[in-house]
Amino acid sequence: MLAMNYRGPYRVRAQHKPDPVIEHPGDAIVRVTRSCICGSDLHLYHGMVPDTRVGHTFGHEFIGIVEDVGAGVQNLKVGDRVLVPFNIFCGSCFFCQKELYGNCHNVNAEATAVGAIYGYSHTAGGYDGGQAEYVRVPMADVGPLVIPDDIVDDDAVLLTDALPTGYQAAEMGSIKEGDTVVVFGAGPVGIFAAKSAWLFGAGRVIVVDEVEYRLEFVKNYAQCEVVNFKDVGDMALHIKKMTDWLGADVCIDAVGGDAAGSMAQTLTGRLMKMQAGAATVLHWCINSVRKGGNVSIVGVYGPTFNMVPMGNALNKGITMRMNQASVKRHLPRLIEHIRAGHIDPKQIITHRVPLEEVADAYHIFSSKLDNCIKPILIPPRAHEIRAVKASATI
Repeated sequence: MLAMNYRGPYRVRAQHKPDPVIEHPGDAIVRVTRSCICGSDLHLYHGMVPDTRVGHTFGHEFIGIVEDVGAGVQNLKVGDRVLVPFNIFCGSCFFCQKELYGNCHNVNAEATAVGAIYGYSHTAGGYDGGQAEYVRVPMADVGPLVIPDDIVDDDAVLLTDALPTGYQAAEMGSIKEGDTVVVFGAGPVGIFAAKSAWLFGAGRVIVVDEVEYRLEFVKNYAQCEVVNFKDVGDMALHIKKMTDWLGADVCIDAVGGDAAGSMAQTLTGRLMKMQAGAATVLHWCINSVRKGGNVSIVGVYGPTFNMVPMGNALNKGITMRMNQASVKRHLPRLIEHIRAGHIDPKQIITHRVPLEEVADAYHIFSSKLDNCIKPILIPPRAHEIRAVKASATI
């Protein structure tokens, strides 16, 4: 099969690899029809996530058609169109029973803080991901969801991570009616967090980024205010000026360790690797939120320590919540929102790229070229399927 292949920082290519096979009675093999490049994949691409090994296939956002199932799989059958949450989880452990699927106790032999994630280095279990023609899906009876007929592929693929993560970012902020919410980051997750904030009752939503085309996009898509942090000096002071000197009720970190905006943080985090990425946005969140406010963190940081102003957080009485999104828990509600027209996920897709051109897709997304918001990858056989369907229609 053709698959994305990691060759080292800033080096990926499409290469042929052996097709995945059933390794356990609970496995399924899925033929991928859509996969995404996620902002989190860029942390791997930039070499920020430890134990990302040469030859690994990225991709934790994908949908497809079930090609084969193990003897123990009862909830899926060959031919089902499925979306696969980025979390790999058993469904039965202490944490899964609490719907903390990103914290599953039984799927990551590395025994780190994180559970298991498709295509996200050996730190997250070492499972190959979905930027490929085929992918092995373990725990197939509990993870994948058969896609309802009225949900189109382009919406479904964004339900595997980006939309549920943005939605959970807003949920973890415990937004109350009328709250002012500041979202740091206008990538796909930040865009969905801003849109979701309104669904939880926000009275005002402000998004902060440095890229003008992303700010213009989120302003139109999420009907929010925007701030380019390059145009202001002290970010926390600016937010306080915008909020009658109180600070925001809720701040959301949708950036993580790749953040720009502070030379010291860039040097110690992104370049010298003295901390788990640049903690710029963590500082901004803690210092911009009001006393007694809430900080929600979904941006990706490495597994080592960060230099964070915990004294400020303590003295201000801030509540901080963070986690990997429990995708499957959110799917029923998000499908309702899509059906009701409250949110249209596929509008953020700006680039559809053949899997063969995955290196170009990563370069465009990473370098923020061509007004790229969200790229999706189309495997070769998906092109063939569409061509056959088009011919049949004619």
